[in-house]
Amino acid sequence: MSLFLIVALPFLGALLPGLFIRAGRQACYIATVSVTATAFLGLMLHLPAVLRGEVLTARLDWLPALGLNVNLFLDPLGFMFAALILGIGLLIVTYARWYLSRDDNMGEFYTYLLLFQGAMVGIVLSDNILMLLVFWELTSLSSFLLIGFWKHLPDGRQGARMALTVTGGGGLALIGGMLILGQIAGSYDLTTILQNREIIQASPLYVPALLLILLGCFTKSAQFPFHFWLPHAMSAPTPVSAYLHSATMVKAGLFLMARLWPVLSGTEVWVTLVCSVGLITMMLGAFIAFFKDDLKALLAFSTVSHLGLICFLLGTGTTFGAMAAVFHILNHASFKAALFMVAGIVDHGVHTRDMRKLGGLRHAMPITFVLATLAGLSMAGIPLLNGFVSKEMMLEEATYTTLFGNPLLVTVVATLGALFSAAYSFRLIGHTFLGAERHDYPAHPHDPKPGLWLPPALLMVPVVALGLFPFLAEPFVRLVTQAVVGDVAPMPDQYLALWHGLTPALAMSGIAVVGGAIWLALFNLLARVWHAIPRPEAKAMFDATIAGLARGASRVGDGLHDGNFSRYAAIFVVTVVAVGAHAWFTGDFAGASRQMLPVTFVAVVLWGLLIAATASLVALHRNRLMVLIVMGLIGLIVSFGFNYFSAPDLALTQITVEVVTIILLLLALNFLPRTTPVESGSGRRLRDGIIAIAGGVAVTGLVWTILMSDFPMTSISAYQLANSYYGGGGTNVVNVILVDFRGYDTFGEIIVLGIAALVIFALTETLLGGPVRARLLNRKIAAVRAGDPHPMMMVVLTRVTMPVIVVAGIYIFLRGHNEPGGGFVAGLVVSIAVVMQYMASGITWAEKRQRFPYHGIIGAGVLIAGITGMGAFLAGFPFLTSSFGYFRLPPLQEFELATAIGFDLGVFLAVLGAVMLSLESFARLGRRSETEDPDDAMGIDPSRILTDGKG
Repeated sequence: MSLFLIVALPFLGALLPGLFIRAGRQACYIATVSVTATAFLGLMLHLPAVLRGEVLTARLDWLPALGLNVNLFLDPLGFMFAALILGIGLLIVTYARWYLSRDDNMGEFYTYLLLFQGAMVGIVLSDNILMLLVFWELTSLSSFLLIGFWKHLPDGRQGARMALTVTGGGGLALIGGMLILGQIAGSYDLTTILQNREIIQASPLYVPALLLILLGCFTKSAQFPFHFWLPHAMSAPTPVSAYLHSATMVKAGLFLMARLWPVLSGTEVWVTLVCSVGLITMMLGAFIAFFKDDLKALLAFSTVSHLGLICFLLGTGTTFGAMAAVFHILNHASFKAALFMVAGIVDHGVHTRDMRKLGGLRHAMPITFVLATLAGLSMAGIPLLNGFVSKEMMLEEATYTTLFGNPLLVTVVATLGALFSAAYSFRLIGHTFLGAERHDYPAHPHDPKPGLWLPPALLMVPVVALGLFPFLAEPFVRLVTQAVVGDVAPMPDQYLALWHGLTPALAMSGIAVVGGAIWLALFNLLARVWHAIPRPEAKAMFDATIAGLARGASRVGDGLHDGNFSRYAAIFVVTVVAVGAHAWFTGDFAGASRQMLPVTFVAVVLWGLLIAATASLVALHRNRLMVLIVMGLIGLIVSFGFNYFSAPDLALTQITVEVVTIILLLLALNFLPRTTPVESGSGRRLRDGIIAIAGGVAVTGLVWTILMSDFPMTSISAYQLANSYYGGGGTNVVNVILVDFRGYDTFGEIIVLGIAALVIFALTETLLGGPVRARLLNRKIAAVRAGDPHPMMMVVLTRVTMPVIVVAGIYIFLRGHNEPGGGFVAGLVVSIAVVMQYMASGITWAEKRQRFPYHGIIGAGVLIAGITGMGAFLAGFPFLTSSFGYFRLPPLQEFELATAIGFDLGVFLAVLGAVMLSLESFARLGRRSETEDPDDAMGIDPSRILTDGKG
């Protein structure tokens, strides 16, 4: 199965739960589990190649100029994580089927779960760090939805926000670090970056990149001091907690540290920082976990501790430490997922997770007791279970690690961490299942149906098998370790075994187990001391920090964004002018290198008219109607200027946009006073005048500099001029750029234009349906209306000229690929023809003769443009790549036909629909149906005048 399909399947499958839930919960479960099982099977098909040491790749160049390629690769490290994500994902999907109540929206839950699953698989299989960052942020978003799935719980919403804030903030740091890393290596492909260890570590940007990347990894994997978000995520449903803690989310940071180990590890900064953070996290998490009464809270802090353990092992910078980290990732995933499921079973059966209300459950829940005991003892590091082997490896590595020049520091801290780990594991088993059976449980305890206990039971297979026969995992663990360390150092000689003789690690392990039992025996005394001692609360500190940031942001925002547009404009213009002046006086401009063109009489006249119109605009700016007229005159002069400088396409666009804009503003003026109020004093007007003159001088200087300087032909413009005809099939370079070379940008523009028109329509509907409608209907108009609102001369003229204008629009559309024109201008021209009907005959008359809704025209335009662009895929070319050819249809002469005409048709329809929907929305605001005369609303029908003799 293709790597692309393995990554895509969870995302595509996320569409199914919402559909199949209509057929029932079982159908929804089958659809979801089938998606995950298919992806898992597809991954397993690559297992033989991975075991042979092959690295499978899949490449798709998307934006190679920016280094953004959809590249995937599957090596043993990626395979191990993908197998954990999909394999444990199968068990979680099954467990959730019987865990969720009928009040829970199972379709929504499985949709979020599959999105989360796909994002995690994307992270571990990405070969391009930019794509990895996209998947990284998707995990934060999808985990936010999963953690806050129970929206009715305040703790759930709080935990989701906290997780998103912390991991999202770290993600921003990671983006910066990865971009720096890619710049150092000269590529954004991981396979290339991993081959440049010396270049990266020799770069002066190595330390900043390392710090930013580790910040992203630490926040994601809940390392100190960012560990606090993970326990608060326990308000999520238990299947989410089990999945998040064992195989996903928190393992993403560890995966990235392991993936970048060959190029980032081994330096003093790496060892000091990663080892220190890992050890602090390991001991702090284990210590706090011991005193937690909630089962999920205890397990959450235990996860924090084990994540710190793995972080410490990766931080040592040795291949044996990397091997121990790889093996413990496998072991932790198995026993931690099982333990969270057990906690869910207890909560499901007894209706509480508080160990103070539990105890003695082994009698009523024997199956659950066996599962919890096996998984708990593995977490404690007891022999014959898989957790013991990787714990011994960790202690072995600790004895050879020196930190801050002290060879005993790491040994002592690691032993204490193992001791606390054994203590909270013993407490979980003892305080929940051992002791006398109680009779005051919140609900009658009982073992659940197989749907709940079978998934954790399957996880006990590797817990026991790898504990008894750890050598079974050695070949695969060594393969994964080799993928982690690369060619940095040779593989260690140590092997996975139960017995290595009487070693310091064995002694440390014995101290930890015995000390953990003694620590548990002193629990009551220690708990009283723990609760009596004041200590900082991470949640309170986080809430206070967020509240302080929010208050500060509000003060800054309220001070800057107070609605004073004049001040905004003044700040902006002054800043631009200041920066431009600095560039002007400090730059290397040598003066004019070109001769001025002859000054013609037409140019002088146009320039004079432009100056006069602009001055009039300033003098008459309080009279809204006069300002509109002068603005139209300025726009007309600018269009003449474009044409004078041999830019007919710009001239056509300018003049058509000007007409449509003037009509739109005229409709808007219908709801505004004739004049604007005096809002500023003479002092402010003087200030604004000085700023405006400075801005004008700056723009004049910039334009003069550009026009009087010789610029070499850039590669982009030279390419477009050379390939306009041979590559795009058109001699009008402007149109070819819009529909071919820069078609994707144009496609986005028509979508934005359509969205803007739909927003205007929505706002209009809201106004017409609310209390504003009554004010519009009763608004008194001071001006005297004309006796004939629809003059016959104008009605007849618009009816006669409409087909002529439409034909002109079609002509402009068809000629656009080789002559000035195109879909955008043609859409505006036809819009003017239709608008004239509204103006002449009224909106009621026009609406009754409207054949197609403007919403549909916008949608059709975007759809046609998109289908035209996707048609290039069938020919094996990128999106929106156009093609052209020459055809002969007797008796016509040979003519050229380009696929870009389809895209241009989409532009034409989108522009036409957007303009008309916007104008119609404003026009509908001005209609007063209660006072309109029925005949007047219909407008004047010239054919009726000619037949019945009226008029």
